[in-house]
Amino acid sequence: MSPIRQAPDLAAAEEAARTFLAALGISTESESLRGTPGRMARAYAELFSPRPFNLTTFPNDEQYDELVLARSIPLRSVCEHHLLPFVGTAHIGYLPGQRILGLSKLARVLEHFACRPQVQERLTKQVADWLQDQLDPKGVGVVIQAEHTCMTLRGVQATGTTTMTSTLLGTLRTDARSRSEFLALTGLC
Repeated sequence: MSPIRQAPDLAAAEEAARTFLAALGISTESESLRGTPGRMARAYAELFSPRPFNLTTFPNDEQYDELVLARSIPLRSVCEHHLLPFVGTAHIGYLPGQRILGLSKLARVLEHFACRPQVQERLTKQVADWLQDQLDPKGVGVVIQAEHTCMTLRGVQATGTTTMTSTLLGTLRTDARSRSEFLALTGLC
């Protein structure tokens, strides 16, 4: 995982949000906007704070050697270029080696890496690399499909556009049949 993060300074973040809104010409003096800087600070603190988890693996006593896949895991992150959200789903799978993973950990690993300013390409690779390093599986596959509000709500305003990224490692990259099975089971092919 990554180093322990310092607790957010919500008071400083609230003051910065108030200054930011004022710089954009938005007054926070009205009753409905008075609490907005604090809400902004708490919202971003929540977006950037993953829940802690312990990796739970188990011996692969049965020598299970077929694909393990969690489909449509909800994803939320924040684009590091505009600090606007991107949301979507991830499909994460692996071909077990000597250890198998507690299934909830597939979603937890995604959440861990998504709770920071991010780009989708890096996020996809970080999840795959982490699983490869922790499990030493025969293969890992991660596919993320997300809508980036920095692209749909501003700039080009391409509403409804989704971005797909994938990282395939080990057998899922080198063996065409395994790769096809993974992609078919994700529902993307």
